[in-house]
Amino acid sequence: MKPSREYIGINIQYPISKLILDGKKTIETRTYPLPKAYIGQELALVETPGRSGDFKARIMALITFGESFEYKNAASFYRDQKRHHVSPDSPWRWVQGKNKWGWPILKIKPFKQPKPAPLKKGIRYTHGIPI
Repeated sequence: MKPSREYIGINIQYPISKLILDGKKTIETRTYPLPKAYIGQELALVETPGRSGDFKARIMALITFGESFEYKNAASFYRDQKRHHVSPDSPWRWVQGKNKWGWPILKIKPFKQPKPAPLKKGIRYTHGIPI
């Protein structure tokens, strides 16, 4: 049996998670930059159901991000819509007065079967997930 390794987890809501797993979404967007310690590091993608998913949170893949960048305005944000898939009517749309950051997805390694998510979930990250 292969020994497990512990990972930091990042929560991503469904259906955004599906776009990432399908390789269509290549930029994750957040209101904060990716902490430098996690640039280039494999993280556990914890898929959460959000409003439209009918499942419990689960670990779907290992994901690696590059250095994040800040969108300067709504125009620059929506010019990049083909990569981040956030439309003006999305709950994750550009909001004037709030920062918006892009996290380039360098690599995604989906699991053949979802793995159970830890019971404790953080707002940003879940620490010590054995995989």
